[in-house]
Amino acid sequence: MAFTAFRGMKPFSQLMFSAFIMVASLLVFMILAMIVPIPFFGLDTLMNGMSVSGMNTPEGLAFLKYFQVVQSIGLFVVPPIVLAWLYHGNINEYLLLNKTTSLPSYLYSVLAVLMLIPLINFMGEINSQMKFPESLSGIENWMRTMEDAAEVMVKKFMKVENISGLLFNIFMIAILPALGEELMFRGVIQRIFTNWSKNYHWGIWITAFLFSAMHMQFYGFLPRMALGAMFGYLLVWSGTMWVPILAHFANNTMGVVGYYLIDKGTISKDVEEWGTGTEQFPLVLLSLVTTGLLLFLIYRNGSVKTKMPMNQIDSQAPRID
Repeated sequence: MAFTAFRGMKPFSQLMFSAFIMVASLLVFMILAMIVPIPFFGLDTLMNGMSVSGMNTPEGLAFLKYFQVVQSIGLFVVPPIVLAWLYHGNINEYLLLNKTTSLPSYLYSVLAVLMLIPLINFMGEINSQMKFPESLSGIENWMRTMEDAAEVMVKKFMKVENISGLLFNIFMIAILPALGEELMFRGVIQRIFTNWSKNYHWGIWITAFLFSAMHMQFYGFLPRMALGAMFGYLLVWSGTMWVPILAHFANNTMGVVGYYLIDKGTISKDVEEWGTGTEQFPLVLLSLVTTGLLLFLIYRNGSVKTKMPMNQIDSQAPRID
């Protein structure tokens, strides 16, 4: 017998319950992650690895990466699967994993992520110049501190010496977030806000805002929100979760591989500056136009049957009673 107690919940109740499941799942996974290694490494080694100074040692950094993987699974991968089952009954149908689209749409989504780089860098440069009034200097200092800490952590994670380290980073930074964050944000949260507002544009942009805010990196807020919105439209216009998952994976993989190649001196660090500076405004304009064209092609390729309706995303997935 299907478990139907959570079906028919109002959007606000779904949102609150979804947040509860995310927190509960994260706590369970983090507790298990702290208990399981103790017999193998000992409590002292585990606690040292979890400390701030632990990232300065290979063992400590390995532990931090281990906890990052567990956090991604507990916070983003497992909750949407549980929620899809509770809210609907058919996980693949609710999360739109049972649908596909034309091969060109997948290719266009990857190209769109690539062509978006100058525009993203341009938005990031603008965002990084954000200033607060003197009365809010405390908040600005806190945000700067959070940003600096996140940057240090990312650099520690990204810097690897061999291909095996690179492959693990692709798994940790590209595969898990692409799968988990898209299932959670686009698959569950965007659906909730779309049903609540009765308009998928509102659902996309509110979710993109929350998606960016969740990362707690305020000086990269605008470009991350723009990416989140693009992933949202990719879902709506293609009708399948696999398109935004692929685009998210391509975006993160380019970052991981690009950092590795720059660190090894294989490619110039100048690629990180594409789109920054007034002299590169034509490149930013080209980025905007080509990305828009590619998104239009994805929209045009989507059939009437696969595109999400404007006012009711759940009409694509009738309830299973």
